[in-house]
Amino acid sequence: MNVSNELLINLDKLHTTELGVIRIKKNLSLDTDSVVDWCKNKIKSPHATMIRNGKNWYVNIEGVIITVNGYSYTIITAHKEKK
Repeated sequence: MNVSNELLINLDKLHTTELGVIRIKKNLSLDTDSVVDWCKNKIKSPHATMIRNGKNWYVNIEGVIITVNGYSYTIITAHKEKK
């Protein structure tokens, strides 16, 4: 299986914790309560680049890096890319 497809195939398993929602909204200045859906849409983008490093996925899209646990599909954090 293509490694980057693994995350896309399991998008329905993507979730985060209550603290994860707060952290992601703060880091990205998001004005939505649907943080998981926001992240799913970014990950599905054809312009997203995905790298698996150890146990985590790192998705880079539009200056944002989304970190997802590769086993539980928990969105750990998302933050703006440092320039």
